[in-house]
Amino acid sequence: HTHTHLIYIYIYIITKNMASFRYHQYQIVGRRVPTEQEPTPQVYRMKLWALDATRARSKFWYFLSRLRKVKKANGQIIACNEIFEKDDTTVKNYGVWIRYQSRVGFHNAYKEYRETTMNAAVDALYTEMASRHRVRSHALQIIKIAEVANEDVRRENTRQFLADDVSFPVVRKTLRHDSKSQKTTFKYQRPNFAIL
Repeated sequence: HTHTHLIYIYIYIITKNMASFRYHQYQIVGRRVPTEQEPTPQVYRMKLWALDATRARSKFWYFLSRLRKVKKANGQIIACNEIFEKDDTTVKNYGVWIRYQSRVGFHNAYKEYRETTMNAAVDALYTEMASRHRVRSHALQIIKIAEVANEDVRRENTRQFLADDVSFPVVRKTLRHDSKSQKTTFKYQRPNFAIL
């Protein structure tokens, strides 16, 4: 009984994680702690992707300490907000400019993805870089991400989906009921798939 209960919990966790994106976009606003010498310090804003808000703050200090002489010990975070997209149902082209560290050295790269949201594109980016280039997530930095118009798409893999007459083969044909009145959860006889 306990074993079955654990299986149900495991399935619930898997389906819950599959439904949502791993990486979320955050906007972090921070500055140096005000002092008597500098009562109104410069405010810095950064947009970045992370698994959660805690990791987003950590990334903020990682980048800011390399760009400016501000670190977590002498700085403060004013705001940390997650950014959501207005349109998350239309498929769009996204171009991603990245910098990553391989076994040999550091490289700059440009990738393209067709996804409904930027978060989905970033998820696809991390998955592809891990599988094709064996790049760990901590060794990958996103420089810029932007929506790309159909005429500006560079990669042939993305361009093949842009045609108006694009069609896909029906791999798995399923028998459907004739009307809603005949739709039932259980059937009294096994369906015959010989006609397919």
